[in-house]
Amino acid sequence: MLVAGIDSSTQSCKVVVCEADTGKIVRQARFAHPDGTEVPARAWWDAWLAAADGLLDGVAAIAVAAQQHGLVTLDERGRPVRDALLWNDTRSAGAAADLVEELGGPGEWAKAVGSVPLAAHTVAKLRWLADHEPAHADRVARVLLPHDYLTWRLRGGTPDVEPTTDRGDASGTGYWSPAQQRYRDDLVRMAFRGRLPELPRVLGPAEAAGHTPDGVLVAAGTGDNAAAALGLGLDDGEVVVSLGTSGTVFTRSAAPSADATGAVNGFADATGGYLPLVCTLNAARVLEHTATLLGVGLDELETLANRSVPGANGLTLLPYLTGERTPDLPEATGTLHGLTPDTMRPEHMARAAVEGMLCNLADALDHLRALDLEPRRVLLIGGAAASPLVATVARDIFGLAVTVPEPREYVALGAARQAAWALAATADPPEWPSPPAREIAADGVGGGAAIRERYGRIRRIVHLR
Repeated sequence: MLVAGIDSSTQSCKVVVCEADTGKIVRQARFAHPDGTEVPARAWWDAWLAAADGLLDGVAAIAVAAQQHGLVTLDERGRPVRDALLWNDTRSAGAAADLVEELGGPGEWAKAVGSVPLAAHTVAKLRWLADHEPAHADRVARVLLPHDYLTWRLRGGTPDVEPTTDRGDASGTGYWSPAQQRYRDDLVRMAFRGRLPELPRVLGPAEAAGHTPDGVLVAAGTGDNAAAALGLGLDDGEVVVSLGTSGTVFTRSAAPSADATGAVNGFADATGGYLPLVCTLNAARVLEHTATLLGVGLDELETLANRSVPGANGLTLLPYLTGERTPDLPEATGTLHGLTPDTMRPEHMARAAVEGMLCNLADALDHLRALDLEPRRVLLIGGAAASPLVATVARDIFGLAVTVPEPREYVALGAARQAAWALAATADPPEWPSPPAREIAADGVGGGAAIRERYGRIRRIVHLR
């Protein structure tokens, strides 16, 4: 029996078809999404149709994982009111700051919903819409997340089909409490200036949302990070560092978290537990733009960086190329510090890009440690994890053993595993084998502590934090 998992990410729609009992991938495809921080929700559906064309023969169940936080607004007839605002749209930064103040500060938000609103969170986007496009806000009958929208469309996408979501994705809105397992309607009304649109019903981890018009079971689905954890089979004491265009650092927890600093998002996971997570806006994009600047490809960028030395001969990059979410610097730009005749060389710039990207994520990891979530090893995933140099520098800068699983579409794989779980209707998800992985022991002598100390000092000088 076959199951399918969808990863509707910022960049593209990926689909994997797996054997339900073993997790073996038998077919897969992808189709690109349009660029931008606001896109028509219909574009995700069109990309899914293109990616899935000819792929679904024999599939008995399907689940959707997707980028978190995005705001999808539908009118009473099920039509999008406006283009969806994505998680990486920072126009709602001011709205987030206003909401934090109105509830009484970050501690009150952390206590209420486990996270403190930033520009990314759906609750901040609701406030922005209410204040900047009130005519659109007045037409909103339903508010969905990207994964909710696609799950709803799979089930027919008509006004009489009740939208659904899951704990993992709902916990990223800023108005669903993981600790209380419920929506905070008062926060929705506060954010949306008194309006209370219909919100999706929150399903349990193995609960089915319904069926497609031709009878395929549709599982609850979840957010991309919760799906990645499920696809990896994340175990206690393991921390995932994902090096996509943006970066995430997350781990499993048996109890909900509430970080008053706002750095750690107290998310739920896709299994009934919790997924404390820190997100950065800048990860692999740092390497891509550095390669463009130097006029080389990513393989040659690694070759250049290998010619440098740990610490990049004194060159340090603060990699806030598109602003930053953690630390909360939505208007920041990148900073290259330590330029001298000796450091202004391509190999040192290439090495500084790798180290700057990883120092930013090491700062994110420190926020988890501050909540007594001490990791024993790091699972390094995402496109940039394929670089041997990146993995080795990560070991040195994180000061932990690093495991690099074989490259796979782990978000889509996690969605497929969830589909198999809903199909089996068992207490626990199916046992799929762990992927092959490369291990890098925590015995490096690459000067990671000194690199981080200099990075932190320069960050404090430039940004006063």
